[in-house]
Amino acid sequence: MTQSTAIATRELTKTYKDVRALDNINLDLEAHRIYGLLGRNGAGKTTLMSILTGQNYPDHGTALIFGHEPFEHDPTLSRICFIRESQKYPEDFKVHQAFTAAAMFFENWDEQLAQNLVQDFGLPTKRRIKKLSRGQLSAVGVIIGMASRAEITFFDEPYLGLDAVARQVFYDRLVEDFAEHPRTIVLSSHLIDEVANLLEHVIVIDKGRIVIDADAEDLRGAAVTVTGEAAKVQEFIGAATVLHRDGLGALSSVTIKTQLDAERREQAKLMGLDLSPVSLQQFVVRSALSETATATGEKTEARS
Repeated sequence: MTQSTAIATRELTKTYKDVRALDNINLDLEAHRIYGLLGRNGAGKTTLMSILTGQNYPDHGTALIFGHEPFEHDPTLSRICFIRESQKYPEDFKVHQAFTAAAMFFENWDEQLAQNLVQDFGLPTKRRIKKLSRGQLSAVGVIIGMASRAEITFFDEPYLGLDAVARQVFYDRLVEDFAEHPRTIVLSSHLIDEVANLLEHVIVIDKGRIVIDADAEDLRGAAVTVTGEAAKVQEFIGAATVLHRDGLGALSSVTIKTQLDAERREQAKLMGLDLSPVSLQQFVVRSALSETATATGEKTEARS
């Protein structure tokens, strides 16, 4: 573990009865970067974050935060903020009391940032937590997560209750504040295309296994969809890795994992083939399905 490493896991495994929630997870997350922890519901994201934040413990392997195991280690836990969608607060608390309690726990708490965000989200601070709408409750979590300015902050989709406009406010404010106050941020989300521009590194987990662990920039443009006459499409893609295949009669549409240079693009044009970019969300979904199918011996390609 280097000095710049904020989080490191080795052979991390967790099983619930007959379900292996985490299967031999090995990760290194550097400090001062924004990570996307992506995957389907039940993939293992929340279990991983629960272990990393000391709220659970593995059956096997290690999880280190700044070189220390977080479970029951107060000096380490004080450097972490974990905000989840189902975040619980004392129901009789008013909103401003939740912020006061957070300010007492997080030594880097920024009250001015909290108040600015309250204005941005139009949050009624004198209302009791139990009287808040889902969107308002989400705003409370987002504000605490950002204003805490914890060295490591985990957001386990607490912003799902926000409408599209409010989510965009969150994304914009997060980027602005991160630029001035860098820290390690882990965003768990299935709204991949919404958060794509925020992410510096992407981790995709599926059925408890890491299927993608790469810089976001390397994933952008890492795949392309080729559409046209089936025979020509097959000739063009050759031995490239196929992430997805659709077919209708003599036409075929195939998503392949490759980066095409200008010469290859010109070749596709001369062959009468259409090339379409693949969004980060499409790439993540197709890659995750492909990796999972390879691991289980299944076949994901559609037959034409």
